[in-house]
Amino acid sequence: MSFVKTPVKGMPEYLPTDMDVREYAIRKIKDTYRKYGFSLIETPAIEHIENLTGKQGGENEQLIFKILKRGEKLNESLSEGVDALVDSGLRYDLTVPLSRFYANNVSHLPTPFKALQIGSVWRADRPQKGRFRQFTQCDIDILGDKSTLAEIELISATADMLSRFNLGQFTIRLNDRRLLKAMALSCDMPEDQLNTVFIILDKMDKVGLTGVQEMLIEAGLKNESVEKYCMLFQNADQLTDPSFLRDHQIDRHMDPSVLPNLKAIMEIVEKNLPSDGRIVFDPTLVRGMSYYTGPIFEISLEKFNLSVAGGGRYDEMIGKYLGSPVPACGFSIGLERILTVIKENNIQLDTPQTGVAFLLEQGITREQMSETLLQANQMREEGTRVLIAHRNNNAKFQKSQLSALGYQKFIEVFKK
Repeated sequence: MSFVKTPVKGMPEYLPTDMDVREYAIRKIKDTYRKYGFSLIETPAIEHIENLTGKQGGENEQLIFKILKRGEKLNESLSEGVDALVDSGLRYDLTVPLSRFYANNVSHLPTPFKALQIGSVWRADRPQKGRFRQFTQCDIDILGDKSTLAEIELISATADMLSRFNLGQFTIRLNDRRLLKAMALSCDMPEDQLNTVFIILDKMDKVGLTGVQEMLIEAGLKNESVEKYCMLFQNADQLTDPSFLRDHQIDRHMDPSVLPNLKAIMEIVEKNLPSDGRIVFDPTLVRGMSYYTGPIFEISLEKFNLSVAGGGRYDEMIGKYLGSPVPACGFSIGLERILTVIKENNIQLDTPQTGVAFLLEQGITREQMSETLLQANQMREEGTRVLIAHRNNNAKFQKSQLSALGYQKFIEVFKK
């Protein structure tokens, strides 16, 4: 058997220069979110398979990296079918683990609880530009607050954070899953097929309204219902008009607080946005996860036509663990997407400070070595980043490589 030196497809690896930028970005994200009162937590990479397949993650539940049972438990299950061989899997997002975490630790947490998580997630997806099978999500969530303050805080904090990266104008799109549901029900869409409807609607940016219409019919939905449903999106600018909702009987299927809450979120957020951000109502916004129960939101970079963050309210998930309802709302940023934009467009960041490298000639005395270590430690105490290494024969090339890692000052120590 030969060893393979390249990583598994879709699993990224990073050089030191890449890690400098990643660590810089993560520090900036943490520092910004902590100013808004979010507390850092950590959840396991591996989750119970029951939690991951609870019909809450939409299409992502088809992309789980499943983990086999171990030892005797695996042997006992070999004759029971494929599903019986699995008892856990790699998490496909940070929201499902957070819900379990909160239910398990609620007695130790304040109400409301503002959580900050940064960690890897895994999806057995087809790798492509900006999309990996392993990637890092940066999540903030507010648990225990059913008011619109949660949405306002989440959107405001994320907009503030994104603005600090100087990536140009960005747009926050806002919608509500309850409005989407009411629109579908008013067109006589079967309630047990709403997840299918939303998964197809979520592809509108790729296939257009005509493509959505064709896919809905292919999924077995009635032509009359599909035509009526698509007509609503042709009049998308009227979907916040109460008279339009009444005329099409959408209001009969929707809580009357939905539109006032959306308008309140938009008005308050708009007044506090940085100059490079804007917020709009978008009735075609779906978000892929089926656990969303209320307002949903997504941020895209206008210049790059790229979505970099998304989230929404999921008031029913935690209650499945606790047995009693807990309001919850969250926002997630895809770190890789932001870093891809930064790298491909040579956007300059205030990355870590430059360092000092001591290059020691082979054969220096013990006294010289001790003096060098004392000098280096004093510099480190003063906050300087210091590297000590032997001087290579090709010192010019060595310095060039170290310069790329941020070492701009070189102190050469030659043997006496």
